[in-house]
Amino acid sequence: MSTSKLLRGTFILTVGVMLSRVLGLIYVIPFYHLVGEQGGALYGYGYVPYQIFISFATGGLPLAVSKFVSKYNALGEYRIGYVLFRSGLRLMMVTGIVACVVLYTIAPWLAPFVIDERANVNSINDVVTVIRAVSFALIIVPVMSLIRGFFQGHESMGPTALSQVIEQIVRIAFLLIGCYIVLRVLKGSLVTAVSVATFAAFVGALGGLAILIWYWWKRKDYLDDLLERDRGQVTLSLKEMYKELLLYAAPFVFVGLAMPLYQLIDQFTFNHAMASIGLGKMSEHAYSIFNMWAQKIVIIPVTLATSFSLTLIPTITKAYVERDQKSLRKYLNQTFQVLMFLTLPAVVGMALLAEPVYTAFYSHDPLGEQVLRWYAPTAILFALFSVTAAMLQGINQQRFSAVSLTLGLSVKLLLNTFLITKFATIGAILATMSGYFVSVVFNLWIIKKYTNYRYQFVIRRIIFIGILTALMSVFVAIVQLLLKSMLHYHGGTVKSIVIVAISGLVGAGVYFFFSDRSGLLASLFGNRFAFLQRRKEKKAVS
Repeated sequence: MSTSKLLRGTFILTVGVMLSRVLGLIYVIPFYHLVGEQGGALYGYGYVPYQIFISFATGGLPLAVSKFVSKYNALGEYRIGYVLFRSGLRLMMVTGIVACVVLYTIAPWLAPFVIDERANVNSINDVVTVIRAVSFALIIVPVMSLIRGFFQGHESMGPTALSQVIEQIVRIAFLLIGCYIVLRVLKGSLVTAVSVATFAAFVGALGGLAILIWYWWKRKDYLDDLLERDRGQVTLSLKEMYKELLLYAAPFVFVGLAMPLYQLIDQFTFNHAMASIGLGKMSEHAYSIFNMWAQKIVIIPVTLATSFSLTLIPTITKAYVERDQKSLRKYLNQTFQVLMFLTLPAVVGMALLAEPVYTAFYSHDPLGEQVLRWYAPTAILFALFSVTAAMLQGINQQRFSAVSLTLGLSVKLLLNTFLITKFATIGAILATMSGYFVSVVFNLWIIKKYTNYRYQFVIRRIIFIGILTALMSVFVAIVQLLLKSMLHYHGGTVKSIVIVAISGLVGAGVYFFFSDRSGLLASLFGNRFAFLQRRKEKKAVS
């Protein structure tokens, strides 16, 4: 694969992922105003089990198939990947249907773990209805994911990117229009509206699958031509193929399961723990803020930082395989620095502006402000976990991903109820932070053990980034205070947007300025910001 083609494919896929995630963020604003906190909690009750079942139904096979097909295509053994793909499609159909039936069937068993009927507004039957509505998507999504993996294995990223975007557009359109019709036109119940919202996952998957089928027929002649050119020198049984495939798939499963499993622990313990300290009446309101609305905002810097950082993982893999210790150290240094350079100021800025940020997205809510302020720092741990898990795969130590996740989840499970009873909603956040912290520390230790990597330089650089962030914070805090005073701020949406926009621009400008002046930008991003240097030189000459 040529470098230009690799870069083009990576760019297309990155753009597709980013567009899909941006759409997934934007829709929550009108969705919130349609269903409110109660509907948000109900939506989360259905969606979290669905995400876990998707991980088990696919088993990490789509990404593993991509790696498998790419490997044997490079050897000219095109038929092996095609045989595996056909077998994988049948397997995904079976696992998807089984997962759907199982989730639909056990919904009445899951619901009582979620709802405390003595205190919560939503009932057990409401939760059962919503879980069953989303279960139908399990029939389509595994098949769709495998086809995406097959195309990616053929170095074709366009089908995956476009199908992801179309899937999101169709899902969001169906979700918002469906909720609006149920609630505002038909005057139906909130449960029906949220059931329509979760069923939208099935409709969106149909849209994404339609795009992939169109691409398949469009590329069929090319794929048939590859089969004609098959060298036929390697013969593998399906058993041997799946054995190799499972080795590729395991790390994808564990990393993908992390956030849904943390959310599942909250889903099973949060309402009951809050009810035990007399806060049962407000627990669903708090749960929706913590596990749905605030979480959507916190994920923004994680998506941005990991998108930049993960592009360096292939170079880490190459340096490790070639035993190039100097390059490996350089790329590890750069990955950690880029991650912290992008995440730390975003997290601190979000915490400082928590009140207007939450109001700008949803509505003015003191609890929402408090939760977002405490939840923001977890973005650093989310990003570090994703990147260090990818690094473990890059140095061929992906088996430790399972150990890392298990340790983190154990900490979360042990602390969650106790901390919720002590600190209410903030307790759940502290338990999540503790779990991710343990996982990240373990990953960092494994990376050090198997690469002899030393963290001293990165620690010094992170301290410097922290100093720049502190400078930025001073300016943001002052600007926010001035704007609140000038606008006579009392939680209005428009005024919140103005405060966030101006404070954010000032903060970014200050941070960018000091990063450039200190040479940090050039150190991390090379000549990408060379135009700034040329501009300064021109000013000096004039």
